[in-house]
Amino acid sequence: MKITIANGGHEADYIIKMFKSRKNEVIVINSDPSLCAYLSASNKIQIIHGSPTKRFDLSIAKIDDSDIFIALSSSDIDNYVACKMAKKLFNAKRTIAVVRNPKNVSIFKELGVDAAICGTYLLAESIKSESSFEELIKVLSLEENKILLTEITIKEKDYIAGKMLCDVHFPLTANICCVFHNPNVIIPNGKTVIRAKDKILIVTTPANQQSIESFIHKGK
Repeated sequence: MKITIANGGHEADYIIKMFKSRKNEVIVINSDPSLCAYLSASNKIQIIHGSPTKRFDLSIAKIDDSDIFIALSSSDIDNYVACKMAKKLFNAKRTIAVVRNPKNVSIFKELGVDAAICGTYLLAESIKSESSFEELIKVLSLEENKILLTEITIKEKDYIAGKMLCDVHFPLTANICCVFHNPNVIIPNGKTVIRAKDKILIVTTPANQQSIESFIHKGK
């Protein structure tokens, strides 16, 4: 399987390691030279320094006929452009864009991106559990309007800052599935301490998102 990963930092590192374990052909292109050096050293593979939104750079990276193209930029627009170029100009079979704004999920799909999702961890865990990328796309398409993955940065004054999860009494309508404690990615348990400046990924439903964010951000 030929996999192209465009931009991204620690999340790209996480996904690269997972794909490598399956002995796929992994192509990585990144516009940040410092991240190129980090990803290359961490994974012992060549990283192409270039912009995923520029035809010339994608050509240099030899992304032609990728089975799956994953765009991980912090810019939704850049991810959309990269996916469209990969599909239209380089014959990518499937494109996946990570989006920061949940409203862009349906918009991107309508505009031709095969899957747009609101979090890298959901993508990685779904890929790991699926034996077929075709099945992966179907799962994401069915669930995207029912499940919401939200990234929240913890502030010093937040209720859960400095507490172990077992002491928080987190609402049953959501789960914390991942904690980014720079530079580490943590799969939390009851003994995990949530600290200020941590980024947490929460799985919930659209109907419960606002109440969960209010719970997290309420003052101590």
